[in-house]
Amino acid sequence: MNAVEGLEPVVEDWQKALAVVAHPDDLEFGTAAAIARWTAQGKEIVYCMLTSGEAGIDGVAPAECGPLREAEQIESARIVGVSAVEFLGQPDGTIEYGVPLRRVITEVIRRHQPEIVITNNFRDTWDGATTLNQADHMNTGHATLDAVRDAANRWIFPDAGEKWGGVRQVWAGGSPGSKHGVDTTDTFDIGVQSLKAHKAYIDGLNWPHFDPEEFLEGASRPTGTLLGTKYGARFEVFDM
Repeated sequence: MNAVEGLEPVVEDWQKALAVVAHPDDLEFGTAAAIARWTAQGKEIVYCMLTSGEAGIDGVAPAECGPLREAEQIESARIVGVSAVEFLGQPDGTIEYGVPLRRVITEVIRRHQPEIVITNNFRDTWDGATTLNQADHMNTGHATLDAVRDAANRWIFPDAGEKWGGVRQVWAGGSPGSKHGVDTTDTFDIGVQSLKAHKAYIDGLNWPHFDPEEFLEGASRPTGTLLGTKYGARFEVFDM
């Protein structure tokens, strides 16, 4: 299918991807339906959460919140066909961009050897205007881009595994700079269920009228229109 209004379909001639994001729930707010599409195609996808989201619920102390959110993320991943979920123990809310974070992500990339790396939007905003992004997302995305290059250089972090230069692209989900997308019409409902699995987190946000299906439709339908489909997920694509 040809691109519509500049939104091109992402490539799908790959077998293995690694998703590196800051928190449990980051993938479910838009990307999970795409992941369900790819696992249904037989592709292997590994989830890597830098934090356990332990600072994400105001009324629940971090020592209790972290394991709770890990369990919700594991279940959410299962719903979309992902069985491998890793939590790397970075501090929720205060992830710092820098060499130590690049090393942590480099080790994961080298160990899993993906062709595609998926991360969260790391631009300053979600809409290219005034809806501000969060520092953990921005620092995670920037560090992930750098770590992909680091992973391919045997002389950078030589103690973090054998070099891996097989990453073809990095995809930042939900970026306002997105020029690519993927049809999620057939897996939209699975994506909704994966977001609903984060019940404790959603309840903790105290959004009394929040409807996961309505929220996801609000982003997925306009993206689908640009693709010529009912629903879609959008990505900013970086060739490596």
